[in-house]
Formats: sequence, C-alpha cells, structure tokens
Amino acid sequence: MSEWTFIAFLFVISFALPAIPIIAGRVLGPRKPNTIKTDTYECGLETVGDTWVQFKVQYYIFALVFLVFDVEVVFLFPWAVAYNQLPLFGVIAGIVFIVTLAEALIYAWRKGDLEWL
Repeated sequence: MSEWTFIAFLFVISFALPAIPIIAGRVLGPRKPNTIKTDTYECGLETVGDTWVQFKVQYYIFALVFLVFDVEVVFLFPWAVAYNQLPLFGVIAGIVFIVTLAEALIYAWRKGDLEWL
C-alpha cells in the first residue's frame, strides 16, 4: 500500500465518521414534528422573555486567553519531555518562549482581562 493510498483511505474515513451518524439520524429519527417539539426551550422549561441574550465581550476575551495558554501547553509538552536531550539553543528558545508567555499573562492580568465580573 503506497503512502497516497493510505492518505486517501484516511480522507474517506474522515468524511465517513461524521456522515454516518448524521445520515442514520435522518433515516431512523422520528418524523412527527408538532409545535411543542419545535418550540424553543431552555433546560426543559419554556423561555421567559427574549431568547437572545448578549454576553459581555469580557467573557470571550477570558475564553480566548484560556485557549491561547492551553494551546501553548501543547507546544511546551514535547520540549519538556526532550529537555535532557536538547542542545543549549533549544533550552534558551524554550526559556524565551516561557518568558514571552509570562509577559502576555502579566499584560492580560494588568489590563483586567482576567477579572470575571
């Protein structure tokens, strides 16, 4: 099996895995809609007032800061695993990376983006 055959096989699998449950849900799912089933609800209760609620931008900033630092941990893990085998340049590059992350965290903290309320 060549490399391209393997890639084509993974490509087909990547489309089949989400498509199979979607198609099965449409074929096997119930087909008797009524007004009660299609009504908007929240936690099993009918909504009171307008269903559209606008969140503060600060919640999104907090989530983005969390996401950025969470992704950075993924980059730091291989560096930490191979720490004993890295040359001096690799260690210095990792330290510069960590210092840059610390500066970004201090900046976000001082700006008040980590305040929840």
